[in-house]
Amino acid sequence: MASIVAKPESAPEHCPGTQSDQAGKASACAGCPNQQICATGPKEPDPGIALVKERLGEVQNKILVLSGKGGVGKSTVTALLSRALAARDPNQNVAVLDIDICGPSQPRVLGVADEQVHQSGSGWSPVYVDDNLSVMSIGFLLASPDDAIIWRGPKKNGMIKQFLSEVDWGQLDYLLMDTPPGTSDEHLSAVTYLSQANLTGAILVTTPQEVALLDVRKEIDFCRKTNIKILGVVENMSKFICPCCAKESEIFPANTGGARGMCEELDVPFLGSLPLDPKVTRCCDEGKNFIEDLPDSPVIKALDQIITRLQMNCRD
Repeated sequence: MASIVAKPESAPEHCPGTQSDQAGKASACAGCPNQQICATGPKEPDPGIALVKERLGEVQNKILVLSGKGGVGKSTVTALLSRALAARDPNQNVAVLDIDICGPSQPRVLGVADEQVHQSGSGWSPVYVDDNLSVMSIGFLLASPDDAIIWRGPKKNGMIKQFLSEVDWGQLDYLLMDTPPGTSDEHLSAVTYLSQANLTGAILVTTPQEVALLDVRKEIDFCRKTNIKILGVVENMSKFICPCCAKESEIFPANTGGARGMCEELDVPFLGSLPLDPKVTRCCDEGKNFIEDLPDSPVIKALDQIITRLQMNCRD
């Protein structure tokens, strides 16, 4: 995998690059003969920003999917939203970009884990799930799904730059970008490269309990500090639906009002709540299309309402 991100042969293995704010300051710069030059030299705008702007010129809505905490089902929600958007209008083109470099899960959830990425003169071709739904992930580039990605920040950032500037998405109505938890390197890299590409906004995913809401509050603060429009919050796993009797029960009690209460307090749009249906979860684990297999699931009805609100907020 070391050959994926090109760099000068003379550069240290984890060189942040001369355009980075960390040039000459990062730990990898220690001992480099050019450390002082890089630290004091003028920083020109990263040419990757213009490349991303050009590549995504035909993408109407570019949406980050964020979560402050791991385990809230952000990747599953991304897959659910992408399938629902694609199913709502067959003439609408939807794509998913998996920039969770260390934990890529979209190939498995969308049922294309065995596919491979192809490269042409126009760039990398995404893998198609359906006629109007495609996905790109580093998971397609690994020799085995068990392979670990052990990269420092600059190398992960370089991979994200390649995904945003070298994938031939074509004309898209929606590009959903599945990010890792938190507010760190990958998020800052994505925001930087999308700074001139008219980023539509971000969807935040949480669960009802306070420990998850505390972290999503940090994500809201991140969006406000980086001038990202918050399209809304999705409360995942709001209730558990018994697969036998269809009875609903709370497994994550919303003692403080849940995501809806937090959104009212912080003046953030609330997109809706998704129940936890084990049948839908099984479909995602097996890469099946839950919309076709489980049309009567309460998740489908909840998704439809969330998609309606999301599309309205994208237009505002």
